[in-house]
Amino acid sequence: MPQLDHTIVHSSDRFAGARFIADLLGTPEPKAFGPFAVVRLDNGISLDYAEHLVTGKEWVPSHYAFRVTEEEFDAIFGRIQERDLPYWADPQHKQPQAVNHLAGGRGVYVHDPDGHYMEFLTVTYTDEFLAALTSPDKAADPSRP
Repeated sequence: MPQLDHTIVHSSDRFAGARFIADLLGTPEPKAFGPFAVVRLDNGISLDYAEHLVTGKEWVPSHYAFRVTEEEFDAIFGRIQERDLPYWADPQHKQPQAVNHLAGGRGVYVHDPDGHYMEFLTVTYTDEFLAALTSPDKAADPSRP
């Protein structure tokens, strides 16, 4: 099966963006690779931060989701709180300074310095869970059993 190898993250300052996520994740310092600041993740995927591909802020912020263990979540969430970063339980920002418990796990969203949505979650959302979110009863309140 094909696997994602890397993705480019547009940034106004490649090292500021790369250091932000590397620091939250507890990964090694980003490395320069040509015009990129590269953050290597444990699964072999890299986030290649680039400031040269677009001028100004002509890109739309993107969403990056990181599945982490419970222990990693605790460490990341601790770093979020230590830095006094705003965070949300949902991507719509309707639940500020809260953690979600969807699908029996935990999840939280923060913005990186360029406004990208960085999500940290402990459970992957299954097809069944996602289908239930579209049912009329769940659409109003996805936390309902």
